[in-house]
Amino acid sequence: MKAQAGAAMATALIGAACAAPPAQLADGEQAWRQCAACHALEAGANTPAGPALHALVGRPIAAEPDFNYSPALRRLAERHGRWTPGLLDRFLADPAALAPGTEMGFPGMTDSGQRRALIDWLATRGR
Repeated sequence: MKAQAGAAMATALIGAACAAPPAQLADGEQAWRQCAACHALEAGANTPAGPALHALVGRPIAAEPDFNYSPALRRLAERHGRWTPGLLDRFLADPAALAPGTEMGFPGMTDSGQRRALIDWLATRGR
């Protein structure tokens, strides 16, 4: 039952992102370049620095197979379960504030429009 609810939520989140205007998706792809140094988009293509972000929006937190998540991300997973657009927005704004002790060296993305565009663009990856 939980798996079905999670899948339904992920489908709804991705559907909402697909409604994003093409210009916003282009902005999201541009913002992705900050992430590409440490993350891949292909399923299972984890790097030593970060897990693959394939199908990230709606996915369970700290659940990419074969990636050794920090205790901070595992605690975040226990508290929140899945990467929703709102939670991703908070994480991208200040990873260390949302997940104290995270090993992610990214200081955060201050521009809320840039974060929204990135999240919408990520939602279109892996569907």
